[in-house]
Amino acid sequence: MIRAALASAAALALSACATTPPTPSAVADAPDTMQWLYGSGEAAGASIQAWRSLADYAVARSRQRSVPFSVAMGLDGTIAEPASCMTGDRAKPLAVVFDVDETVLLNMGYEYWSAATGASYSGETWKRWEESGSSYVKPVPGAVTGLRRLREAGVTPVFNTNRQYSAEGAVRAIAAAGLGDAVHGETLFLRGDDGTKSGGKDARRAIISERYCVIAMAGDNLGDFADVFNDDALPASERRELAARGDLAQLWGNGWFVLPNPVYGDSLKGTVDEVFPEGTRWTPETAPSGAPAIMNEGN
Repeated sequence: MIRAALASAAALALSACATTPPTPSAVADAPDTMQWLYGSGEAAGASIQAWRSLADYAVARSRQRSVPFSVAMGLDGTIAEPASCMTGDRAKPLAVVFDVDETVLLNMGYEYWSAATGASYSGETWKRWEESGSSYVKPVPGAVTGLRRLREAGVTPVFNTNRQYSAEGAVRAIAAAGLGDAVHGETLFLRGDDGTKSGGKDARRAIISERYCVIAMAGDNLGDFADVFNDDALPASERRELAARGDLAQLWGNGWFVLPNPVYGDSLKGTVDEVFPEGTRWTPETAPSGAPAIMNEGN
């Protein structure tokens, strides 16, 4: 997905980057979120865990002898129920749909530039990244093995990304990360491929689901699963509640697989009061003194 703007105190440096690019600093600490996602063993473990679960699920689905059904997915602004994958007396080929950025590959080069200079995201610099950054990416841990397992099981990986400036650059980046081949319009769909300029993916999911039996999806943002999560008017708490709603909660790890990304995206929203509702706002000044009464019973 195309990243939302990072919070930054260096907007002036960014506006001048076309003529005077900021100078990277090797001694500055990377932001905490980048330290975690791009540098920590914990992030690697979480990603490998998600990819192993995804591959196990999809391979098991590929071996079922029953009539294939798609996974529930966002279509036309709603979450469509699983549908038969039969066209006449034939089943559509099985596929898993992936976001690209921070789902199958890590944009190490772009994030290095942002962290080292303090510069924020911009369409101009991202366009240059899409066109020229393929040598500076790494695979998400677990992705190479996971995609290999899918292909060996006869399941096609299909990439649905909000990259929009260079299909060739996206193909190169996917290949450079060791993730195999992608063909624009067949196994790779970019923003605008549905005839709109929208960053929503429902329309592209509809195109993909006409050709493939989509048995699973993976992404680092809820919009990679359904556009209903993209409503800017939806408060952070309600968006979280929607994702955990009973009918949707059963999809996580069961057709929907989310990859960690604390660096950018629609997940990063909410004031302090929105993130911490009434009943969770502890302070030392308001805390009762001594241990809770329940802990003193029987002493």
